[in-house]
Amino acid sequence: MMPMHRGLAAGLIAALGLAAGALASSTAPAEPVAVRTVGVWQPPAGTKQVPLWPHGAPDMAGFALPPEHRETSTNPHRFEGRPVTGVFNVSTPTLTLFRPGRPGSGAAMLVFPGGGFQVLAIDLEGTEICDWMTAKGIICILVKYRVPKTDTYGDGDCHCQVTPKVLRALQDAQRAIRTVRARAAEFGVNPAKIGVIGFSAGGYLVAQTSNIFTPAYRPVDAIDRVSSRPDFAIAAYPGHLCMRDTGFNPTIRVTKRTPPTFIVQNWDDRTDAVCNSTMYARALDAAGVPAELHLFAKGDHAFALRRTGHPVDMWPSLAERWLHEIGIL
Repeated sequence: MMPMHRGLAAGLIAALGLAAGALASSTAPAEPVAVRTVGVWQPPAGTKQVPLWPHGAPDMAGFALPPEHRETSTNPHRFEGRPVTGVFNVSTPTLTLFRPGRPGSGAAMLVFPGGGFQVLAIDLEGTEICDWMTAKGIICILVKYRVPKTDTYGDGDCHCQVTPKVLRALQDAQRAIRTVRARAAEFGVNPAKIGVIGFSAGGYLVAQTSNIFTPAYRPVDAIDRVSSRPDFAIAAYPGHLCMRDTGFNPTIRVTKRTPPTFIVQNWDDRTDAVCNSTMYARALDAAGVPAELHLFAKGDHAFALRRTGHPVDMWPSLAERWLHEIGIL
């Protein structure tokens, strides 16, 4: 590991969509606030990590990436002053299985971390979410999907949204749901209780997998004959649904097949406008899909489970009540 200067820390925060100019403030600590670690991210002890694809991820020709690495940054003004770790240059996607410490209903939740399809917020919006889920008796599967530029992303050069021809992140997300359903007996999962939860860009993957059931890749084995439709979904501060030119994203066609959905966001979100949540909620309602939308005044973006000191901190308990109501908990 090697220490990184404060500018790189700010770069990591920006890549994760965790906008905060506080790193440059005079009250920020003088010592280095970011650390770069070369090498593939390793899951916590006691979990099980499996490769997502049997012979490597598809459509990687011409998509060469530098070696995977992770960066850990601390912003004393946000995220409870605790570190945030981002994983960069993921070319080998994986699933990490977190088992609950107590018996549950067999429900499973796949977690899609955010990071603007540039990086994965692997702890803030990944492992910490799985710790929450397993504490409630839900089997949790953390999806380390491919980045960068693997789905719609913000391009700093053109100051515009760019959608690549190959949606590699969606490929990984669909394959992840299929894998959990196909290996349900092995994982101890009820194949009719498989949900998804995602944050920011991961929230967009929630919307995509909830509505796009046609495979985004050519089938590679028997797993791809299994449905990729989730049975329930939670989208936290999703992006890419509210489009500047077209209104609601035309690639997200909500129907009665879309699963029951819980949405949460803050009005003062400076990264993804609140219309991403309101437009999606309206589309769900118009299609007759059971949906619950919670909008809070303050808390900005990327709050996840870390306390902000605002009422949005109660959202996990609201999500748990919703999971009870739909028969998951």
